Amino acid sequence: MIRVLLADDQTLVRQGIRGLLELDAKLQVVGEAADGDEALKRVLELKPDVALLDVRMPGRDGVAVLRALREKGDTTPVILLTTFDDDAVLLEGVRAGIAGYLLKDVSLEVLTQAIQTAAEGKTTILPAVTERAARTVKQVGTKFEAAELPDGLSEREREVLRLMAGGFSNREIADALGTAEGTVKNQASSILSKLGVRDRTRAVLKALEMGWLIER
Repeated sequence: MIRVLLADDQTLVRQGIRGLLELDAKLQVVGEAADGDEALKRVLELKPDVALLDVRMPGRDGVAVLRALREKGDTTPVILLTTFDDDAVLLEGVRAGIAGYLLKDVSLEVLTQAIQTAAEGKTTILPAVTERAARTVKQVGTKFEAAELPDGLSEREREVLRLMAGGFSNREIADALGTAEGTVKNQASSILSKLGVRDRTRAVLKALEMGWLIER
C-alpha cells in the first residue's frame, strides 16, 4: 500500500483526484491540504510515501514546500501537479529534487504509475520535453552537477534518451526499439555516465542544454 498526501487549494479538484486515486487498491490517501503551509505540516506529521502538491497554492507554492521539506531533512518524494505546462517551474522543481511533474489532465493510469515510480525512488517528468523547454534550459542553465564537456552519445543512445524524455520506462523503450529491456538498462546507465549526472531527469535536461535532443 502506497500512502499518499494530496495538496491543492481547489476543493473540487482535490476531492476529484482523491476519488480517482481511491479506485486503485494499491493507493491510500492519508491526508489532504488546502495550502502550502498546511501541506508542509501534514507531510511532516503523516510521513506519506508520496506527496502530490499543486504547483500554485496560497502561502508556499509546491516548489517552496519541497525546499522546506528538504531543509528539515524530510525525504518524502514530491510530485508536482500543474494546470499549465510551465518550463520555468519544471526547472525549479528539478533543482529542488522533484520526483515527478504532471499536468492535471493526465490519465489515471499515468498518475498512478507516476506515484508508483516516485515510491520506488525514481522520477517521472511529463509532458515530454519540447523545443520551448530546450530554449529555457539554454537560457538559465542546468545548475546541477554534471560533466563540463560530456562525451557524445551514439545515435541509439540519443533515441533512448528521447524516449526517456517522454517518460517511458525501460520496458516501454525496449518495446519501441525492438530490443531487450536489459540492453536499454545498460544504454541508460551509459547515458548517465557520459553526461556525468545521477538520474534520468538530469540527463534529459543536460542533453537539452547541449542541444542534443532537438531534431534538425
